[in-house]
Amino acid sequence: MRHIAQEIIRAISRFNADVNLMEVCGTHTMAIARSGIRGMVPENVKLLSGPGCPVCVTPQETIDYVIALAQHEDVVITTFGDMVRVPGTESTLEQVAPKIVYSPLDALTAAQESPDKNIVFVGVGFETTSPTVAATVVLAQERGVSNFFVVPAFKLIPPALDFIARSPKINVHGFLLPGHVSTIIGSEPYKFLAQQYKLPGCVTGFEPIDILQGILSLVRQIAQNTPSIDIEYRKVVKPEGNKKALEILYDVFHAADARWRGIGMIKKSGLAFNKVFKQFDATKRFSVDVPEPVEPKGCICGKVLLGLNSPVDCKLFGTQCTPLTPVGPCMVSSEGSCAAYYKYGAPPHTTK
Repeated sequence: MRHIAQEIIRAISRFNADVNLMEVCGTHTMAIARSGIRGMVPENVKLLSGPGCPVCVTPQETIDYVIALAQHEDVVITTFGDMVRVPGTESTLEQVAPKIVYSPLDALTAAQESPDKNIVFVGVGFETTSPTVAATVVLAQERGVSNFFVVPAFKLIPPALDFIARSPKINVHGFLLPGHVSTIIGSEPYKFLAQQYKLPGCVTGFEPIDILQGILSLVRQIAQNTPSIDIEYRKVVKPEGNKKALEILYDVFHAADARWRGIGMIKKSGLAFNKVFKQFDATKRFSVDVPEPVEPKGCICGKVLLGLNSPVDCKLFGTQCTPLTPVGPCMVSSEGSCAAYYKYGAPPHTTK
């Protein structure tokens, strides 16, 4: 395996131009940091972290809304564990003691077992997670469960990539595309990157060899000026994606404008409930007062999510902001760039 990796790195090293390649997925960010890939590839091939960490891009006002909602005596907040320490404006979800669940089905079960309580599931995630939530909503409707609700804070990856590709400030030459998301949506939704922006993409897996092969695919496409969307992760990703999962997803939801933390509003980059399922929308059922959101002073998480800065560029990194005392969401999430750099260290040619 090491021999194969060395061969791929040598092939990458034959490419001499300076390029910025963005790994979109937070799982890729952690895998790259863990395996030391940033330090393996030549300095002219720069790997940038992207906005593919769902916890990191959840806007502060969503956290504030859920914290305020938790004050209602008849409401129980359910959430995945990686959300509880994300900073809101004044506190975190951890301080209101939400119920940690491992799937939206756990939240639905809690609703059925506690008919005197309103069970609210915090719906955070990309296209990998949202179909399972959609299926749970369908099941809740079929069972006539009226005390189960979802905060629809989901995000869609292709619109975010369009935002990055057309931004004059973000200089990206190619994308390592997310494996998990692509198992659902396939590779077709990324074609606009190559066709409209002339930017190559490659869907990769999560082993070091997979990632290195993805990098090699991108530098070859750039060298040959043949941008396309390649699938390196062919054992699980098909061009058309998972049609059944997409059908369930869009039976329940439709694309809607959404705010990304540190980035702002991106058109059609989120999900909203379709009319037939709107009774499950927590934001329509419960109205609460939330404080005006204020981003933590000095935190540059938004710039890190866009590849404009490295975590070590932040003055708070490793001092005020650590996994034990996180200031921003990029340090909280297990898929956050700051958490990856803190745990595994910055690559040798990264300077603060």
